[in-house]
Amino acid sequence: MIGIICALKIEVDGLKALMENAQTTEKAGLAFISGKIFDKDVVLLECGVGKVNAAVGTQIMIDLFKPEVVINSGIAGSLTKHLTVGDIVISSDCVEHDINCTALEEPRGQIWFTDEKRIGIPADKEVVEKLAECCKGLGSHVMVGRIATGDIFVTYRSKREFIAFEFDALCCEMEGGAVGHVCYMNKVPFAILRSISDDFKFNKVENYEEFKELAADRAIKAIKKFIKLT
Repeated sequence: MIGIICALKIEVDGLKALMENAQTTEKAGLAFISGKIFDKDVVLLECGVGKVNAAVGTQIMIDLFKPEVVINSGIAGSLTKHLTVGDIVISSDCVEHDINCTALEEPRGQIWFTDEKRIGIPADKEVVEKLAECCKGLGSHVMVGRIATGDIFVTYRSKREFIAFEFDALCCEMEGGAVGHVCYMNKVPFAILRSISDDFKFNKVENYEEFKELAADRAIKAIKKFIKLT
């Protein structure tokens, strides 16, 4: 079973259109759509925006469907001048840039588990390599690196520069780190694929709305290829 978690309905709809024998399971106000795509068992989820929504959806998906791998697909804001609208980032790892216990002399972004503390959550290398292969031929520049997650829609370039410098991240978004966090705790392989919807300069909500469908379409095409090859 392949688990695909998206923040946006347009992404789920693009994949659902390919699904055979689709069935919907509802839990905690979320709709998990399971069936076959390219003869592979797949479960889809539109998790909603933000880390808590993503974490809740990921845990329920793992509990109910036992996926062998989880992919978080979506759009993101660039943290570097080397990535522009429509380009793709695949996670080497992910961080939660809005965790801040610096008052306790702990590094910014450090997650406190019951048995360890860490900042970066590593994605599965084999899955990352396969996703990168699937992005070839899409007409997008593809980079593999760190993805930063936080419950903040980042617009100002100064904030993007801070996140990029502090965490050495390529892009920022609002769900991937939570998906990775939950997968790490459950020992489920995961990776994040993000298509850039807004670039490194100052961005308004209007920029995001203008380009999100283009960016989402690139992400959907890559995920389709991944499912077919898995």
